[in-house]
Amino acid sequence: MIKAVMVMNTQGKPRLAKFFDFLPVEKQQELIRRVFGVLCSRPENVSNFIEAESIFGPDSRLVYNHFATLYFVVVFDSSENELVMLDLIQLLVQQTLERCFKNVCELDIVFNYSKIHTILDEIILGGQVLETRSTEIMRAVEEISKLEAATNAISFIPKSASSWLSR
Repeated sequence: MIKAVMVMNTQGKPRLAKFFDFLPVEKQQELIRRVFGVLCSRPENVSNFIEAESIFGPDSRLVYNHFATLYFVVVFDSSENELVMLDLIQLLVQQTLERCFKNVCELDIVFNYSKIHTILDEIILGGQVLETRSTEIMRAVEEISKLEAATNAISFIPKSASSWLSR
């Protein structure tokens, strides 16, 4: 089971953190700091797989990938395959986010936070991988975006009532 997905910049600021087990905010912040401490101290020529038992408890592993100024991290237990989790990061970044934002960067994640969460929810739900086909993920995200645009266009106050209120 996947325990968490995190995206943080090279200064350690979390840009996305989704935990699939309930943890108090203080504990989440502590875990993010500890993960960043481990990531920034690792040389670039070592493996992207880390035993995370000292951070997340027994039977925990961590896979990360460094793209430009961002670390994409997935924390999971032994029931998941490390290479599949690394491929999941590739799916998220290179096949999905790149399609949405054309050369994704940190600002895309900051300013499109809800869209990133929608994409992540299409891929992972409750710690289980739901979808790995980027075309299906993009189709679902586009449908959700259309629904959001349609609901934003609906006015709940009739125009005649709004003109009356402005008097």
